[in-house]
Amino acid sequence: MKTLLIPVLFLGTTLGLRAEDGHQLWLRARATAPVTVVLPARNSALLTTARQELQLGWQGAAGATVTLSLKNDKAIRYDGFRLSARGVQASTERGLLYGVFELLRRQQTGQPVSAEPSNPSYELRLLNHWDNPDGSVERGYAGKSIFWRKDSALVVTPRDKALWQQYARANASVGINGAVLNNVNASPVILSAEYLGRVKAIADALRPYGVKTYLSVKFSSPVLLGGLKTADPLAPAVVKWWQGKAREIYQQVPDFGGFLVKASSEGQPGPQDYGRTHADGANMLADAVRPYGGLVMWRAFVYSPSDKDRAKQAYNEFVPLDGEFRDNVIIQVKNGPVDFQPREPFSPLFGALKKTAVMPELQITQEYLGHAIDLAYLAPMWEECLQSDTYQAGPGSTVARCTNGSVYRQAHSAMAGVSNVGLDRNWTGHDFAQANWYAFGRLAWNSVAQSAQIAEEWLKLTFQNAAGGAPPPADWNTQFLTPVAQLMLASREAIVDYSMPLGLHHIMSATHDHYGPGPWWAPPRMRADWTPPYYHQAAANGVGFDRTKTGSDAVSQYQEPLASQLNDPATCPDQYLLWFHHLPWTFQMKSGRTLWDELALHYDRGVQQVRQFQRTWDQAQPYVDAERFAAVQNKLRTQSGNAVMWKDACLLYFQQFSHLPIPAAVEPPMHTLEALITYDTPPRPPRPARQP
Repeated sequence: MKTLLIPVLFLGTTLGLRAEDGHQLWLRARATAPVTVVLPARNSALLTTARQELQLGWQGAAGATVTLSLKNDKAIRYDGFRLSARGVQASTERGLLYGVFELLRRQQTGQPVSAEPSNPSYELRLLNHWDNPDGSVERGYAGKSIFWRKDSALVVTPRDKALWQQYARANASVGINGAVLNNVNASPVILSAEYLGRVKAIADALRPYGVKTYLSVKFSSPVLLGGLKTADPLAPAVVKWWQGKAREIYQQVPDFGGFLVKASSEGQPGPQDYGRTHADGANMLADAVRPYGGLVMWRAFVYSPSDKDRAKQAYNEFVPLDGEFRDNVIIQVKNGPVDFQPREPFSPLFGALKKTAVMPELQITQEYLGHAIDLAYLAPMWEECLQSDTYQAGPGSTVARCTNGSVYRQAHSAMAGVSNVGLDRNWTGHDFAQANWYAFGRLAWNSVAQSAQIAEEWLKLTFQNAAGGAPPPADWNTQFLTPVAQLMLASREAIVDYSMPLGLHHIMSATHDHYGPGPWWAPPRMRADWTPPYYHQAAANGVGFDRTKTGSDAVSQYQEPLASQLNDPATCPDQYLLWFHHLPWTFQMKSGRTLWDELALHYDRGVQQVRQFQRTWDQAQPYVDAERFAAVQNKLRTQSGNAVMWKDACLLYFQQFSHLPIPAAVEPPMHTLEALITYDTPPRPPRPARQP
């Protein structure tokens, strides 16, 4: 094989001291040494990117030679790679780029180079952006969209291109290879010629980093955009319209990835509007993109207004269709059966669909975990889900193995993360929310990666040498790395404790856009399954949602022996107890305490944990640049107050039903229930003035 020798004379420099705003993420510039890169004798944008990254980040011996080699290897799958002391070997150009980033990461974090092949757990590793054509972001807490603007879809500025390239670089550095550019609650305008022109510009910017573009589409687009009278997926005119639209897209973006679809859910149109099935709708779209190698990701987040258990509907609708979907359709399933709650059991669809490709959908944006205010490192939550045993093919059939092709043969495997990336300088609104973007990529690449290792990696890349160039203090590991990593690992559990412990779920305030407590929230004429009382079922005789065999029987959607374990309160894990059981306030817990006392102690423990986070971060001040230290410190102060509100609101509200005293070991409430409910009640609009 011919190779091209490219000498790189890149002099090491020491960066000047300056404030940091987080814009560089975990890719902060460092002093480098000169390196010589040997490339395959071919020109491509991906290889150019790989060479540039070595130039920008080389931390090895000065004057070293690094060889990037394209070579087939049976041990390397997808875009995997193999590292050596002399370079990177891969079967694809993307693999070479990912190998370069891994080599640099190991240099920067002090990890040894391993010769073992590194293969991604999932073929497709995508971010889902809930960005709207007007530039707003649903569940976005980091500013406006980086992709869309209200003014004009046609104007693409140099600043736009530069930002998209920075975004793509961050994704490539953790192995993310796809981006859905718009909201699942899709506007049909996204498929118009004007917006497709901007999609092309975005795709051109992302391509050199190996990131494919995808679009969310509205199922009724043939009616709303195409002027047809129906969107029936079996109508020939509808089939023809989608075929023409697919052809139009691929003419502009030849490597377009495909469609993401939310249909027949939350009022969104879908095939069920025409008496058709999810398979009918998904297959019609899949046939339209198949000639170009495209995929359809069909979301299983479906539920309808009813007095039954909403958690069961996705399973009931999709399991009977197993095997009826085209092989270029992937069913996208949220990690839990309700809606991205701080803690949920895994969705029973994982493993239950044996003939259909299924992809986990995780939420990186903190819709129910404190927005971009509360510090929440989410890798432990995702690890908990991925390593949960479904027992669908016997013990060891984890969610990860049931979805990555290890248990069931499927044409494609994928994982999606709902992103909140926005125009804020630090991209995510909270400096520590960057860790969730990073962790998603690392877990999508390696589904058995440990949350602790990912946290340490991110902290080293993001905060080490914060002053630029100079080595960290000798005590940096003990005084910063270890305590802050422990803070991160405890952060999600703390939020569960002070908001929805012991299996409580969906009891947040909708008034404040899912931020803060609202166990009382139930406006007149509101759908029951949109209100907290539907889920906590608090009454004089107890609390919790009865999903046992004598209740809604949701436990039967899980495989044995798990179903029986969850069905019995004596064996159900405490963390899911009130998810599956309605129990008396005096029910005796495994700790020997009553349910009421246990609940109160969990709420208090969450508050005390956040206060400890504040102390830990305050002690980290000498090791962090002033700008980011102050930003995190201020948000921890707000989170501390938020935790107290959660504790007081829930204990005072539930006490109305339990009629039991708050344990002496629990900090007394500092709010009244009336004040908290008043705060949560939106002001009434003024009455119009009476006309004379």
